[in-house]
Amino acid sequence: MNNTTHNPEDHGQRLVPTHVAVIMDGNGRWAHSRGMPRHAGHRAGVKSVREIVQIAARSGVSYLTVFAFSSENWRRPAEEVSKLMSLFIEALQREVDDLHRNNVRLRFIGAREQLQPELIHRIDAAEEHTLGNDGLTLIVAAAYGGRWDLVEAARSLARQVRDGALSDEGIDENLLAGELALSGVPDPDLLIRTGGERRVSNFLLWNLAYAEFWFTDCLWPDFRQPEFEQALDHFARRQRRYGYTGDQVA
Repeated sequence: MNNTTHNPEDHGQRLVPTHVAVIMDGNGRWAHSRGMPRHAGHRAGVKSVREIVQIAARSGVSYLTVFAFSSENWRRPAEEVSKLMSLFIEALQREVDDLHRNNVRLRFIGAREQLQPELIHRIDAAEEHTLGNDGLTLIVAAAYGGRWDLVEAARSLARQVRDGALSDEGIDENLLAGELALSGVPDPDLLIRTGGERRVSNFLLWNLAYAEFWFTDCLWPDFRQPEFEQALDHFARRQRRYGYTGDQVA
């Protein structure tokens, strides 16, 4: 069951989000501005992921979800998609042991069956290898779309109704949330999007219902601690009301 009204943690003088979601945008533009192929931008973006994972863990964030590859990204040129898949495999080979040493649990969400068999194998192995870790949980959304997520949840509930395990009158928000890809994970408190765009782009459509949004023009390969700290400061200044009045929350 998802918990949309959980309380972020108070670390010292600053309220820290329990769950941060990130749309990592701008890799291609970063590469283009330097006369480099697009895949060079994706490779540079991996360095930002590595640093933000470390900073998030030190800051007290419990969950970090990054949008690595959307359902719509399959429409990109075949060469770029192929290089992205190869980069995923390479990054898993290189990063998993280090994540494990730092007590990070790795999870993947999305239409896993659409990925290459070798990548699926490495994803399964990475999740198993880090399963017992209880530090930061890094969730990678690959071949993921918010509408796909909702459709899969609806299909699951429909099968349960068809099989007599559930009545349609019994379906509520908690049951639907329990069928989503982030079932069992608190909804994001903060969404960060880099690259200058101001939209959610079919990412975690249900789960972002009460998230605070923070947008930056910074391209993802340039996103480092100063930018992440700005996002955390923005979040700390927000009053989380969840439908109550400001006076009630105070």
